[in-house]
Amino acid sequence: MEKTIAPSRWYRLIPIAFITYSLAYLDRANFSFGVAGGMEKDLNITAATSSLLGSLFFLGYFFFQIPGALYAANKSAKKLIFWSLILWGALAMATGMISNINYLIVIRFMLGVVESAVMPAMLILLSRWFTKAERSRANTFLILGNPATILWMSILSGYLINSVGWRWMFIIEGAPAIIWAFFWWRLVDDKPKDAAWLSPEDKQALETQMVKEQQGIKPVKNYGEAFKSKVVILLCLQYALWSIGVYGFVMWLPSIIKAAPNMNIVDTGWLASIPYLFAIIGMLSASYFSDKTLNRKAFVWPLLLVGAVAFYGSYLLGTDDFWFSFILLTIAGAAMYAPYGPFFAIIPEILPSNVTAGAMAIINSFGALGSFIGSYVVGYLNATTGGFGASYIFMAGSLLISAILTMVAVKGTSEKRRVAQQFA
Repeated sequence: MEKTIAPSRWYRLIPIAFITYSLAYLDRANFSFGVAGGMEKDLNITAATSSLLGSLFFLGYFFFQIPGALYAANKSAKKLIFWSLILWGALAMATGMISNINYLIVIRFMLGVVESAVMPAMLILLSRWFTKAERSRANTFLILGNPATILWMSILSGYLINSVGWRWMFIIEGAPAIIWAFFWWRLVDDKPKDAAWLSPEDKQALETQMVKEQQGIKPVKNYGEAFKSKVVILLCLQYALWSIGVYGFVMWLPSIIKAAPNMNIVDTGWLASIPYLFAIIGMLSASYFSDKTLNRKAFVWPLLLVGAVAFYGSYLLGTDDFWFSFILLTIAGAAMYAPYGPFFAIIPEILPSNVTAGAMAIINSFGALGSFIGSYVVGYLNATTGGFGASYIFMAGSLLISAILTMVAVKGTSEKRRVAQQFA
């Protein structure tokens, strides 16, 4: 029955979710191209300040995850994301207009605050519209906005900086979020029961299936009890360490590539897009087989382990062979992205709906903290060592521990049964 319930959900909601998250990711990740494309020089930004600016986004992101997620769960994800789109588009455009580093510091922090609720709000929204057997794929199509955006953004940003400079790059790439906010408002509904485009029969079938899935989950009284769950704690630590690798990679890959001999900003853009092409293939494959088998952990920890090994291999090669090192970085990038869909399908399957939003938010908050640490420490290590070897080791170690924590969190039993035992 799950495969035939309201197929219109897929082509109605998934493209909207994808575009929305793509725009969010565009306006957080293009900063790395601004730095590599002359922003650092024009504003006299030191290496230490550059690392701080690159990571400040995630500090704002960390502090405001839970309030935003709770608003999305209890009030309206639709309204929250509408205003977020407008505000983050305006802040992204402002990045191209200022010349004072203090203003830039404020903008980067506020951009993180404004975007903080987008990820958990979107995951909450999708969990209301897609069943257990669909959820990994639905989450993956949402999060595909991350690597897919970086793929084309890397190419576009390189050309824009080369043609009109980094300032206009920020302005041009910030405007679409404001325009899209009004499409979002017109096209999205918070819950299936609110959707005029869905038939009464489809609404009832979907609601019946969602209620049925909740019946197999052990009740949890409140957020405090959920947050003390061993699985939630371990997944918070796991996601923080995973994010160290991901965002150290995202924020500094353009600078790593551009440091190669005879490399210009346009070539950097093309090369920086390649890992994300393979990331898309990996994400689609992992989510498909995860939903097919309903096995989540098998499509998380092995891929993180591959990412750790690839980073370590790139470290061993050093600067002796750029192209072999780049191939290993491509493998690392793809392996880090592939598990996202299965990972975010875990929480709605182990915790009841009354605490799912808070659990997703706190896990994502720790991911933001890891992103802050990753982008800052990687930049610091690159600046102080004069190379990228130390940062490769740092990211490899983080991913290795993340893989181990995934195995420990769900070892020996299904995710659902393990949590049920904890609360029994």
